[in-house]
Amino acid sequence: MAGATTLHTGADRAARFEGRAATREPTWVKWTFIGVSLTFFTLFLLLPLIAVFHEALRKGWETYLAALVHPDALSAIRLTLTAAVIAVPLNLVFGVAAAWAIAKFDFRGKQLLITLIDLPFSVSPVVAGLIYVLVFGAHGWFGEWLLDNEIQIIFAVPGIVLATLFVTFPFVARELIPLMQAQGRDEEEAAIVLGANGWQTFWHVTLPNIKWGLLYGVVLCNARAMGEFGAVSVVSGHIRGETNTMPLHVEILYNEYQFAAAFAVASLLALLALVTLVIKTWIEHRSAADDAPPQESGPQGAPA
Repeated sequence: MAGATTLHTGADRAARFEGRAATREPTWVKWTFIGVSLTFFTLFLLLPLIAVFHEALRKGWETYLAALVHPDALSAIRLTLTAAVIAVPLNLVFGVAAAWAIAKFDFRGKQLLITLIDLPFSVSPVVAGLIYVLVFGAHGWFGEWLLDNEIQIIFAVPGIVLATLFVTFPFVARELIPLMQAQGRDEEEAAIVLGANGWQTFWHVTLPNIKWGLLYGVVLCNARAMGEFGAVSVVSGHIRGETNTMPLHVEILYNEYQFAAAFAVASLLALLALVTLVIKTWIEHRSAADDAPPQESGPQGAPA
């Protein structure tokens, strides 16, 4: 199988690396790095994760479930899912379009577009939320017009969706751009020469080549959308039962010393992180398996 071949290839390379005196490190160096890595992982990742679930379940399953079915918690969960359901597909469309334009075409302003895509990575989420307040708030650029037409964006669901869109839109594009640049344009050009139109080229040539990178970007985008705090906190208004997402609800419960309820909702976000990690690992494994060259066999079926 391709996956097994990939694993064996990696093991063979590691064995060759360790077998050469010029590249082999002393045993104490290897175990020192392993020990430091495991210590860091245990102290800063594993123990906090265990603490979240321990505190969430410390008062029993009844208290845990009561915190999750509380009306404010259910409202926060619904709003979080709503923002993700809207933001992720929009970022999916934008990411594919931007990556295709950047990787397959040459045009003036190409580097500027790449820079703008990276903008949410360099701007604080709090600043991003403040930008929307200054533009769509009651005293913002369009605030008077919005008030006259009874349209509310800030301190309402539209503002939360806009803030979520801003902080998540680079993820899909940034996963696809290097992938599509590495693949080049040859297959698309060949399909067009053979008579395929644009949609046929995309569905039958481009999409199969980028499917794992696309899914990887969507998973990361969804995880960030559900876990976003800073930008959403600025534009939400913290209205219980209306504009609180799950991270904001956790903050309010914790500030009110409702620790069991706060950790119960936080455990849902932790479960989301674990599910995201599992899906991410599966995607990486499948992508590596698809990219691995087929194993050659001799005339009797044995490896050549």
